[in-house]
Amino acid sequence: MRLFVVSLAVVGVLVSLLALSVHYSPDDEPEFSRPAWNSSLVNHSPYSVVYGIPVALLGVAGYAMLGLLAFYRRRLLTAICSVFGLAYAMYLTNIEAHVLDAWCVYCVVSFILITLIVFIAFVQLVSQVDQTTR
Repeated sequence: MRLFVVSLAVVGVLVSLLALSVHYSPDDEPEFSRPAWNSSLVNHSPYSVVYGIPVALLGVAGYAMLGLLAFYRRRLLTAICSVFGLAYAMYLTNIEAHVLDAWCVYCVVSFILITLIVFIAFVQLVSQVDQTTR
């Protein structure tokens, strides 16, 4: 199962790199063109940067860290860090839904990935605790 988490984290790095490429691309759609799925609008919004660092770059670093933690069997740290990632992803999803009124495909995929990682990390953690109590 840990290799599945590592695989999900690698996919998360790739998805975050795609979002980062959109962030740095000059292809910004005009303001009057606001379809529901608009990765460019989301990745060029003021919410796509934290203290000058693109959120997508934070995603690359976060998924890389989760992948390494899972690979080295740091189950408790993987579970804790993945919950922080999920909490931040929920915050960003709320911004997409209620502030920007636009969705980024990469962000939604990332949200699904981090949700799966949290679920698997906690299943691994519980199974580890269950095995040590027997």
